[in-house]
Amino acid sequence: MLWIKAFHIFFVVSWFAGLLYLPRLFVYHSDITDEAGHRRFCTMEKRLFSIMTIGGIGTLLSGLWLLFGWWWPPPEGSHWLGLKLLLVLVLIGFHLACWRWLRHFAAAHNPHPARYFRLVNEIPALILLAIVILAIVKPF
Repeated sequence: MLWIKAFHIFFVVSWFAGLLYLPRLFVYHSDITDEAGHRRFCTMEKRLFSIMTIGGIGTLLSGLWLLFGWWWPPPEGSHWLGLKLLLVLVLIGFHLACWRWLRHFAAAHNPHPARYFRLVNEIPALILLAIVILAIVKPF
């Protein structure tokens, strides 16, 4: 199981690299007015999203393997695990929101200002902090 755990951590890091950086690209893309810049950002966002998706899928598959191959049924007193899994579902929703924003930018229809993406950019970092605390400290 240590091999699976090592791959899980690798995929989590890969996924979060994209979850943290893609909204930052959206911040800069929001301010672009020229067509060449728009195309360049669309290409960067699409490539990053592809790599991010591979990291997300790897995270989910290795996480399920760890959950059902090692932790199921959860030990008594591991209520933190339910909250951690709920936060992972929120991250999946955020990932899908990034896909939607990516498609809006590709269609040259961005309904949000750069400030919106600056605020959105903080969401995965806060969720990551909460998940790390839950997994390491196991507060309840």
